[in-house]
Amino acid sequence: MNLNFTKYHGTGNDFILVDNRDHSFPKEREFIESLCKRHFGIGADGLILLENDVESDFMMVYYNSDGRQSSMCGNGGRCIVHFANALGIISEKTVFKAIDGLHYAEITHGSIRLKMTDVDQVIGRNDKIILDTGSPHLVVMRDELDGIDVKRDGAEIRYSEDFRKEGINVNFVNKIKADTFRVRTYERGVEDETLSCGTGVTAVALAMYYSGRTRSEEITVQTRGGDLRVEFKLNKNKFEEVYLTGPVEVVFKGSL
Repeated sequence: MNLNFTKYHGTGNDFILVDNRDHSFPKEREFIESLCKRHFGIGADGLILLENDVESDFMMVYYNSDGRQSSMCGNGGRCIVHFANALGIISEKTVFKAIDGLHYAEITHGSIRLKMTDVDQVIGRNDKIILDTGSPHLVVMRDELDGIDVKRDGAEIRYSEDFRKEGINVNFVNKIKADTFRVRTYERGVEDETLSCGTGVTAVALAMYYSGRTRSEEITVQTRGGDLRVEFKLNKNKFEEVYLTGPVEVVFKGSL
């Protein structure tokens, strides 16, 4: 089998993108996991298939680097919009389907602005905040982030009694200024720290507003891979019009 692919990253969160409109890609866990291995395969945090959809411009099918199909990926969603544009499927605006429903997106000045799912449930548990922004996230404040062992501390929470069965993404956050926060994220499925996580950045922004740590509805979140912007509106305890905006880049194209 000859597999053509494009390698993308969105603020350091990297993905293998494949045009699967002909349904020729073998959706086998071991195969996908092997492609994502950094020392033996192409290497990526995840793999994304672009497929046809009867309701929208295209379908996004996302797999974590462990080869399992997973929940929504914000940075991956931004990357597939650029990919669809490069394939000539869309122009500057699109509506596409992901596992959590339809998403609107637009390409503006080299950035991808992606509409995320509404969030109507936020749970405060001690010093931790839990919410689902297309993927489940736990947000916890830390005084400093540089000295954290994210893989160790994140795994301790992710595999704790409360979250062991389904898993959860863990975001360690500190405040830079009134509308700017910094985050380091442990991602389930990758089972390690990633340089950026789109749904995690979104979760951080909403959690900071929910907890009263900011009063801004437009927040910058700094990741190890770059800055992302989150905009939203709070309407009767429901976060609506949630947008994630930032750059994406093509790393290389290849054939396997």
